[in-house]
Amino acid sequence: MALLQISEPGQSPDPHQRRIAVGIDLGTTHSLVAAVRHGVAECLPDAQGRVLLPSVVRYPAEGGRQIGHAAASDVPAEAAHTIGSFKRLMGRGLGDIAGHERLPYPLLDRPGMVAVGTPQGEKSPVELSAEILATLRQRAEDSLGGQLHGAVITVPAYFDDAQRQATKDAARLAGIPVLRLINEPTAAAVAYGLDRAAEGVYAVFDLGGGTFDLSILRLTQGVFEVVATGGDTALGGDDYDHALADWVLARCAVQARTAADKAALARAARQAKEALSATETVAFRAHLTSGELVFDLKADDFAQTTQALTRRCLDTARRVLRDARLTPDDIQGVVLVGGSTRMPVIRQAVAGLFGRAPLTDLNPDEVVALGAAIQAQQLAGHRPPGDLLLLDVIPLSLGLETMGGLVERIVPRNQTIPTAMAQDFTTYRDGQTALALHVVQGERDLVQDCRSLARFELRGIPPMAAGAARIRVTFSVDADGLLSVSAREQTSGAQAQIEVRPSYGLSDRQIAQMLQDSFGTAEADVRARALAEARVEAERLRLATQGALDADGALLSAPERRAIEALMQTLRERAADGSDAAAITAATEALAQGTEAFAARRMNAGIRRALTGRNVHTL
Repeated sequence: MALLQISEPGQSPDPHQRRIAVGIDLGTTHSLVAAVRHGVAECLPDAQGRVLLPSVVRYPAEGGRQIGHAAASDVPAEAAHTIGSFKRLMGRGLGDIAGHERLPYPLLDRPGMVAVGTPQGEKSPVELSAEILATLRQRAEDSLGGQLHGAVITVPAYFDDAQRQATKDAARLAGIPVLRLINEPTAAAVAYGLDRAAEGVYAVFDLGGGTFDLSILRLTQGVFEVVATGGDTALGGDDYDHALADWVLARCAVQARTAADKAALARAARQAKEALSATETVAFRAHLTSGELVFDLKADDFAQTTQALTRRCLDTARRVLRDARLTPDDIQGVVLVGGSTRMPVIRQAVAGLFGRAPLTDLNPDEVVALGAAIQAQQLAGHRPPGDLLLLDVIPLSLGLETMGGLVERIVPRNQTIPTAMAQDFTTYRDGQTALALHVVQGERDLVQDCRSLARFELRGIPPMAAGAARIRVTFSVDADGLLSVSAREQTSGAQAQIEVRPSYGLSDRQIAQMLQDSFGTAEADVRARALAEARVEAERLRLATQGALDADGALLSAPERRAIEALMQTLRERAADGSDAAAITAATEALAQGTEAFAARRMNAGIRRALTGRNVHTL
């Protein structure tokens, strides 16, 4: 008799086979990974117990690369080769990046998306992000003890289609299957709503290192509905650092000419900003090639210097409230997300706008990753207690170019996704048999002021008088906020469609080449890992053998003991000086084989000691 295996909808038919899914917060300043373990979402630490991974990659002139904490260490000589805040470069051209001259590393103007010049060649922001994601993937697999089934990766709510696609490509390059992209404020609301069982209308104020988002969500019994969202992908803690650094340079009448100067000034500004969260006055100290800058910085000076940035945050918040047709009095609570919300100037501004103190009981650095982990758990088929439904929105309107360079919006901003919307168009000239379609994204009325996403053509239209043809254009936006567009002529059935892949400079062929190029790096990583594991195993066996010699060395003859000690010495030398994992493994195996007889004697001696003075009646 054959048995049918059944399961609950969305659940694995093999409940003992657990799919490992994580949430990843790919941040401008720091990144982290979280997972649900034993029903609780928690951030996964590295081997040193650190949860936050600096989003920094260094390419030393001598070769190799350093990621995270090793790259973030202060090495003035390598300042130009140390790349941070590259999230702000995702899907952006050089003209889109304000103040790029302040960066210590060089940016190269390339079609669609900038590249970063390094001693090891050009690196795209996608490749840099992939380095961080691959490190987090390895951390997750080491912590959870298995291969990653997939990840939910968070993105700023105001990321456009190009930036979202670039994030997915980075994950693909890092070997991470993407279950879904979700907006950072939405992830934070999931974590907060589930942890606190909150209900009502909440605002999520997310100010990170490089981006700012504000989303208004309605939380009702496990349903998280985004009412409206808005933001600025070029506004974050980095901009506060830059504003303070520019003020310091103007005050002291000096210039930061070298990459080391720019890096030192940015680091000093960040340290001073963070210190001002706990005190009213700090000592600003920066070591430049022209000399040392030292003076007392007051909180009022910082607030005045950065007031224009704070005003931009509040203006965005007011616009989102208008889009949601709400007033500050309608908001039950304001959740702060992102490390930059620790600044007193931000907390005071938020409290002043909404008329209530913001909620700060959850760690703003971790809450986004925790929410993403909860969503990943659900998408992997592991249902959390109670149903969880996310209703996110698209941050920017989508439309087509029409005659005269105008934009006809088809999908308005703040439309709930996934969605599909259509509109009928017609031909402009008599006998027209083809139609060129230009897909754009943005809120402006002119095409030149919006972001171009894709172009394609519909051919095979029957020749008709102008205005007689009926062409239905359908926009479909998936749960990740990614777009596909189709066009169909109603009478003939002629149709065309396109999966919108923004032209930020990376084709499928280029990504495949990056993957192929990464194999060499991956091989080096595997070798390094194998070497470390071989050294650990060698040291473990050596210590165990030494302990056995100390305890039962009398069981060996002098020549036997000398032979074992010689094997231990060989292993010690191979492990200390060698870089060949195979040689260390061979020496480890030689010691293991050379001590087999000794181990057997120890076992027999132990049994004899245990049985001495006993008989069958006393056992």
